[in-house]
Amino acid sequence: MTVTEIKAVTKQKFQVELDGQETFVLYRGELSRYGIEEERELSPEVYRELVEEVLTKRAKLRAMHLLQKMDRTKADLRRKLEQSGYPVQAVEAALDYVESFHYIDDARYAAMYIENQKSRKGMARIRMELVQKGVSSEIIQQAFEEAEEKTDSRSVIRQMLEKKRRGEGPLEEKEKQRLYGFFMRKGFSSSDILAVFREL
Repeated sequence: MTVTEIKAVTKQKFQVELDGQETFVLYRGELSRYGIEEERELSPEVYRELVEEVLTKRAKLRAMHLLQKMDRTKADLRRKLEQSGYPVQAVEAALDYVESFHYIDDARYAAMYIENQKSRKGMARIRMELVQKGVSSEIIQQAFEEAEEKTDSRSVIRQMLEKKRRGEGPLEEKEKQRLYGFFMRKGFSSSDILAVFREL
């Protein structure tokens, strides 16, 4: 492997590029300790030591730090570690490490996310957001089945409607259209929205 570029990230951190593809971040002292310079060969032994001893340990610490601030999905944590400049091998080792202690658990994350969002959004919107966060469709489906036993969409719409309405009595057509659009954007089903409107 050839070091094709060394680029300063901060005064002490440098991004090292190998063979024009793989990159990782090292401190200034590590560059000199391992003799890393542009256009020089990096032996497989040195690369293995860097990944296993230096970068994997650092990736585990970074993962723990990221999880201290907030719960994350596995996909989100992987993306954050990759953005921080860790090679794939170090990222996977860090993910395995935090997963072994149940610090990340997509099923738990999905259940908590549904519980926290169900009073403000419909199930379709929540489902879409969980997919965007990298939760698998099987885990999402299971979390929804468990949550459906506890949640009634129409009662959520009723509660939100009480806060959003401008007056009493039957809904005027203009207000009905405005509120219908609001609830659709929140991910509630058309049948549930119209059923609550009919009650009024």
